[in-house]
Amino acid sequence: MLGGKCLVTAERDFACSIFANQERHTFETMTYREVDYVLGSDIQIRSCEEKDQERWDEFVASHPACTNYHRWRWQHVFREVFGWPAIYLLAEKRGRVCGILPLISQRCLLRTYLSSMPHLKGGGIVADTPEIERLLLASAIEQVRQNQDTYLELRQTEAHSLALTRRRDKVGAVLRVEPTDQGRWGRLDKKTRNLVRKSLTCGMTAEFGTTALLTDFYAVYRHNMRDLGSPAYASRFFREIMTQFPHDTRICVVRLERETVAAAFLLGFRGALEVAWASSYRRFLNLKPNMFLYWNILQYAAEQGYQQLDFGRSSRGSGTFQFKLQWGAEANDLHWSYWLNQGASLPSTGDNRMQLAGRLWRRLPLALTNVLGPKLVQHIPGV
Repeated sequence: MLGGKCLVTAERDFACSIFANQERHTFETMTYREVDYVLGSDIQIRSCEEKDQERWDEFVASHPACTNYHRWRWQHVFREVFGWPAIYLLAEKRGRVCGILPLISQRCLLRTYLSSMPHLKGGGIVADTPEIERLLLASAIEQVRQNQDTYLELRQTEAHSLALTRRRDKVGAVLRVEPTDQGRWGRLDKKTRNLVRKSLTCGMTAEFGTTALLTDFYAVYRHNMRDLGSPAYASRFFREIMTQFPHDTRICVVRLERETVAAAFLLGFRGALEVAWASSYRRFLNLKPNMFLYWNILQYAAEQGYQQLDFGRSSRGSGTFQFKLQWGAEANDLHWSYWLNQGASLPSTGDNRMQLAGRLWRRLPLALTNVLGPKLVQHIPGV
C-alpha cells in the first residue's frame, strides 16, 4: 500500500488466462497493467513505514540474495546527507514478506531519478519468485511515471530476466580470503608478491578503527578525488554511514611515521568485507602504499573471519580494475539496469563532456574543489 492504499491487486481468473497463453503474453510484450494481474489476489505491494523496519531487516537477514545495500538504514544516510526521500516497496503474500525493493528519489538539478541504490555498488529487487520480482518492477515504474522521473535505476549485482536496458561499463571483483598467511601469499603471482614485499620494507604502518580515523581518511580521499578529476562526497556522508552501521564499518589508515599516505573505508556484511572507497597520496607512490594497504586489509579480513574480500565497483577495463585483478580476485558483471522514461538516455560517466569536466577539475586548486565537490557530487547521476 502507498498512503494506506494498495498499489497492486490482482484477479485470479485473469491471471489464469494469462498463464494459459504464455507464448502470446511474455513479459516483454505485456503492458505493466497486465503484469499487475499475473500473481493472484493474495499478493500486495505497499510502501513501507518506519514500523516496518524490523520485518524488512528480517527479510534481508534471511534471504541469500539480499546485500548490504538492501538494509533499512541506508535510507537514513541519503535523507540526512542529501535530503533525498525513500520509497521502500514491500511485497506481501498472506502477511508474509516475499520481496523488497529499496528506492531513493535522487534529485539532481532540474531532474529526478528513482534509484536502487544511488552512489553504491548494488541494490535492486530481491523476491521469492520471478513473478513477484516483475510485480515490484511494475510498481516502481508506476512511481517513475507518477513523479515524472527521468529513469528508474536498479543496481542489481546478479543476473536477472527483467525487461530493462542494461548498462555494461561497471564490474565488480571478489577475492576468497585465505585463513593463513601461507594461503594468502600463495594466491599472489610472482610480480604481485614482490610488490607487496617491497611495500613491507618501507616503514609504513596500518591502523584499523572507526570515527577517530575519519579525519585522516577524508583528507587523503578528497585529495585523491581531485587528482582523479571527480568531486568528493562531504565528510558527513561517511560519518552518517558509520552512525547507521557502527558495528560493520571500519577505516584503515596507512602511515609513514606520523604522516598519512593511504586510507580505505570498509563495509562488512555477512561473510564479505567490501573496500568501498580507497585512496592514496600520489607523492608516496614509490613506496607502493596501495599494495601495503590492501595486504593489510586482506589480513584484517582473515583475522575478523570474513570469507570474501569485495574490491567494490570499477569501470570495465580501467587501471583500477586491473589493480584489483592482480590480487587473484574474480571479476563479476554488475547488472545495473534501467527503465527509461519518455526517451531518456542511459547515464554515462565516460562521455566526452564528463572527460572534459574531469580534466578541468584536476586543474582546480584543492581548496576550491574541497568546497565545490560535496555540492556537485549529489547532482551527478549514475556514479
